[in-house]
Amino acid sequence: MSTVAIHEKFEHPALFYRSAREYVDRTVSFVQEGLDVGEPVAVAAPGPNLELIREALGADARAVLLLDMAEEGRNPGRIIPKVLRGFADGHRHGRVRIIGEPVWPGRSALEYPACAQHEALINAAFEGRAVTVLCPYDETRLDEEVLADARITHPTVLTGDTESASDVYDWRSVVARYNRPLPPVPDAATFSFGAQELAAARAFAVDAAGRLGLAGQRLTDAELAVAELTTNSVVHGGGRGTLAVWADGGQVVCEVRDAGRMIDPLAGRRPPEHGQIGGRGLMLVHYVADLVRTHTADDGTTVRFYLDRVDRLGDADPLGRVGRVGR
Repeated sequence: MSTVAIHEKFEHPALFYRSAREYVDRTVSFVQEGLDVGEPVAVAAPGPNLELIREALGADARAVLLLDMAEEGRNPGRIIPKVLRGFADGHRHGRVRIIGEPVWPGRSALEYPACAQHEALINAAFEGRAVTVLCPYDETRLDEEVLADARITHPTVLTGDTESASDVYDWRSVVARYNRPLPPVPDAATFSFGAQELAAARAFAVDAAGRLGLAGQRLTDAELAVAELTTNSVVHGGGRGTLAVWADGGQVVCEVRDAGRMIDPLAGRRPPEHGQIGGRGLMLVHYVADLVRTHTADDGTTVRFYLDRVDRLGDADPLGRVGRVGR
């Protein structure tokens, strides 16, 4: 049976680029270097950027796994288990090379804290593994705070022709800084539950989300996510919790609060080991939701997930339209 290549140096550079030409030159060079030495290569970038790389690679694109980050990484919380680990764990001998672009102009202020925490947690998820993850950042169109966070979450920064070690690298500080209390719940339908009310909690969520506009697979996703979170509350969160459901613009939001504390920063982002029983609940929530935000402290944990009322595809336009991550 193959084993993961461990006790190797994990590399996680941030690439700051200032034009489409520079973006293509640097990313394609990174891909070609990997192909030249026989490394498995994947590229996960928002649609238009992905097409730029695909076109520049020409026939070599067939040797690369190309993923639209606007779909696969719509929820930043599923990028590590589904995109990065999903690829790296399938290539367990030798170095693996990945481009992952989780932040682009158009990401909302609501989504950004999850993006920053994702970038920080990559360092924990791949520590000691022979993996290189290059993360591009548009230096001309992303907020200064976003670029500053990139310097903190990446040990190496590539700018122009320069490669330098970040003198502010401290990924744990970013995880902690964005572990913020979530905004107060608006006028929402609520339901208190314990072990005997788990089925009733699911039914409550389905009824409320359906009245707010979820249907079909989206409603099934809501039921699955609520089932996982409420069960976690009973098993790990003090035996009880509170469920809330409300609408926010074009999304339905579900929140579960309980008295537990989430200790593992990679909870929900670490794929279970072969034969492992349990430990999949929060990861399943990340897989089905469009966004997941969490806050954990000594007095309890809140998990809030968002589901679009209509599937949102093809909304990323990182190089074709001026825009910034909202702050």
